[in-house]
Amino acid sequence: MTTISVLSPTDAASGYRAVADGVEARGETPGRALDALVEQTGPPPGATLVVIQPRAGDEFFSDAQRQRLAELMSRWRATRDTAQPFPPADQAELDGLIAEELKAAIARSAALLRTARP
Repeated sequence: MTTISVLSPTDAASGYRAVADGVEARGETPGRALDALVEQTGPPPGATLVVIQPRAGDEFFSDAQRQRLAELMSRWRATRDTAQPFPPADQAELDGLIAEELKAAIARSAALLRTARP
């Protein structure tokens, strides 16, 4: 079974993210994010579980982590748009939060799968 997590945008400009097996795609809506993911990976074999994650934090990725990720992403975009270098310490923190969010999506999916099994 393929499990796909669709994560709500942290801000209006970022769009939704669909994540499955370490692959990520973005779209303006959950459906477009799913379509973009399928374009990258091809149709999933067999049954597919799609999880749409709300904006709020949970036991896998807290509100504080979500807020910090949004702050760093906003600053990263601003520096990118002005062709300025992003501070290495901030980049390391951003990379770590992205990795933690991906782990949280995987853990969330696994927990949902356990509850969905008869």
